[in-house]
Amino acid sequence: MKQLLVFVLFATLFCWLMFSPIYKHVVVLRQSLLQQEVDYMLEVGASGRYGYIDAAMIDDSRTRLSDYGFRPEVLEYEVTTTSGLPGTDATAPLRRGDGLRFVIRYPYDGLMDIDRLIGVDPPSNTARMSAAGMKMSEFVP
Repeated sequence: MKQLLVFVLFATLFCWLMFSPIYKHVVVLRQSLLQQEVDYMLEVGASGRYGYIDAAMIDDSRTRLSDYGFRPEVLEYEVTTTSGLPGTDATAPLRRGDGLRFVIRYPYDGLMDIDRLIGVDPPSNTARMSAAGMKMSEFVP
């Protein structure tokens, strides 16, 4: 009985040690790709040419992220501004100096479920990783 218990505990620990670096790298990679996309969208959206991030830009972002393996239907986007104006309206771009804040959220998709083997609770099903950034608009009419 003791041998069986030791075997089960050893097997559990061995599985966790074998697979934990892999899923943690996936989490880090997903987080960095989200942050890279946020930075790119802010660079384009807050530029002197646009001053907004509209639905077409967000659709292009979904397409780019789906190329990396993200599921586009569960990506959540949020665009806010420091002035309170909508930052998604192409007919009323933000003027120079108004802050444009952009957030992308994506679920963990059960990546941390293996942590249960060692007694660590994984994030809930509603938990999401997110990347955010803010940049001042450079648009001058």
